[in-house]
Amino acid sequence: MSTHKRALEPTEIAAIKDDAIDFGDIPELDETFWREARLVEPDRTEQITLRVKRSVLEHFRASGKGYQTRINRVLESYVRAQRG
Repeated sequence: MSTHKRALEPTEIAAIKDDAIDFGDIPELDETFWREARLVEPDRTEQITLRVKRSVLEHFRASGKGYQTRINRVLESYVRAQRG
């Protein structure tokens, strides 16, 4: 349970002293954990050239910074839906 009434800013989180953090609900990482751990590679982005309709690009650009990320999320959502 959080003792804060709102989400903390990164600078506020960084200012919390280690001894003030309750690690009680975090399990110890024992030998079994490390023996069974598996490396998971991130799904990295790749720079490509892609042709899209001007109207589509204008729509995403109109929503401001991060439009390429939003386009990628839409495409990723489509791929997940196709996989069922």
